[in-house]
Amino acid sequence: MANRSRAIRMGGVALSAVMALAVAAPVVAAEEMDFSDVRVAIVPGGPHPYFLPMEPGLADSVEANGLGESAFRAPPEWNLEDQNQLLNSMAAQGFNAFGIFPGDANATNAIMSELSAAGFPVMAIAGCVTEPTDAAFCFGTDVANSAYLGTKALIEAMGGEGAIMHGTGFLVDPNTQLRIEAVEQAVAETDGAVTIVEHIADIDDQESADEKINSFLAARGDEIDGIVTTAYVPSTVSATALRNLGDGRIRMVGIDDDPIVLDAIRDGIIDGTMAQNPYGQAFVGAKILAMLAMGCAPAEDAPYFVDSGTLLIHADNVESYGEELKVVTAGIAETFPAEYVTCP
Repeated sequence: MANRSRAIRMGGVALSAVMALAVAAPVVAAEEMDFSDVRVAIVPGGPHPYFLPMEPGLADSVEANGLGESAFRAPPEWNLEDQNQLLNSMAAQGFNAFGIFPGDANATNAIMSELSAAGFPVMAIAGCVTEPTDAAFCFGTDVANSAYLGTKALIEAMGGEGAIMHGTGFLVDPNTQLRIEAVEQAVAETDGAVTIVEHIADIDDQESADEKINSFLAARGDEIDGIVTTAYVPSTVSATALRNLGDGRIRMVGIDDDPIVLDAIRDGIIDGTMAQNPYGQAFVGAKILAMLAMGCAPAEDAPYFVDSGTLLIHADNVESYGEELKVVTAGIAETFPAEYVTCP
């Protein structure tokens, strides 16, 4: 659990030049707050299709909550220096609340501390930085639980026995190791009936995923009975590879809702995929950041990590899961501020 004494500092510190851009804290109830001077920036560590729903999620939050001009922007490459430069540039342009997917689980804490010291509230969005941190919250998928549930669903589809390959994301991504450990936990619970042939990591880009997954299937495909993927691009590449193989022998559960993956579920090529909620991460995250910018703070007993929701997409709900996620988001939008935020 995070140390709640690190609540966002809106005063009582040496003011930097950018501090003049911060929003003064009012003394009104949260539901009466005017957020029109709060400009939220949501900035991932680099370009990736996972983050695309965050842009409309932020736009809808601006409209629903009356925020000021806000923006979703990503650096051109996965480079910590590029992300830091973008964040500093946006602060200089008048953005005054920041939702950040960490380019590095440890090093991103430095820029978060700089922004917080300047009076700007900061949250980790979709991926956590390590504690202690000046991030008020980490709001994202419980990636360990998602990977665990996805692996359990795969094991069930395999009839409770066999060998699997696990494809996952960048090792620099703070979520990757959590996913690896969760897959291993689900497999360990089978008491040897299921084994892991290989974890293939650092493949959350098209070139690496194409090369490593297809090479594995060509050389060792006959050694496995199932594939679980816990990152976006390995899911699309694996679903395509199984479609091309065409024999239906290898079962699969992926992650995220790319059209390639959804079509593979519809066509019976794969068994399912774990939905995440990037739209909701931006929609709810922007509202929480606005409240923090107006003088609210994490409640004394609030957790550092707040789950943004997940569910298994399968043949029976592949056409309706979007409505299920909207229900999840609406529930979190109501409970997050009520349970975890206090206002003057």
